[in-house]
Amino acid sequence: MSESVTVMALPEPIDLELDRTALVIIDMQRDFLLPGGFGETLGNDVGQLQKVVEPLQALLAAARSAGMLVVHTREGHLPDLSDCPPAKLSRGAPSKRIGDLGAFGRILIRGEYGHDIVDELAPLADEVVIDKPGKGAFYATDFGKVLESNGITQLLVTGVTTEVCVHTTTREANDRGYECVVVSDCVGSYFPEFQRVGLEMIAAQGGIFGWVAASADLLPAMLGRRAEASSDVVS
Repeated sequence: MSESVTVMALPEPIDLELDRTALVIIDMQRDFLLPGGFGETLGNDVGQLQKVVEPLQALLAAARSAGMLVVHTREGHLPDLSDCPPAKLSRGAPSKRIGDLGAFGRILIRGEYGHDIVDELAPLADEVVIDKPGKGAFYATDFGKVLESNGITQLLVTGVTTEVCVHTTTREANDRGYECVVVSDCVGSYFPEFQRVGLEMIAAQGGIFGWVAASADLLPAMLGRRAEASSDVVS
């Protein structure tokens, strides 16, 4: 068993084994985050999501330095929309729907500019990218196989939006036995009230779905791991 580090969190501190922990970055896509994108056409304040980018950049850099598994996800569909259920395609009455032409190409269609991840958090060539047709990362993807093949038992969950794709993935992971830490300043919602309540729901009732921690409490452990690795190389 690898050495563990204790991280301050709610509802209580958690011991993390960084060798068995993955950083999961959910749906930090241009369609959701950029002005003029799909998220904004729905009447949302994309600035609420953009707040996540800077702290998540720091967390991602620390995870890479510590040699942790990094997994990015992107919500989107095949160009012919054969993997998009009619109920999802027709839901509500937005000015633009999935597959329509938007400011950054066809909305939430794989291969389009808007479907991809924002430049600040672009995946490295050797990092895993999971394209998912649903809200949760496990549905109709190889996400579970990736985690299992890498011996992962704990997840640092980040990305957008807190109450939808982050919550869905965390709940799915909890049901599969993973210990999840949702990083409070590295997840975001268009709605401040949803952000607050979404985080409270994770840690409620003694951690019913997992733990909630700030990146400031995670970074020392991850950066300490980097320092340890550098020391080993020198010696």
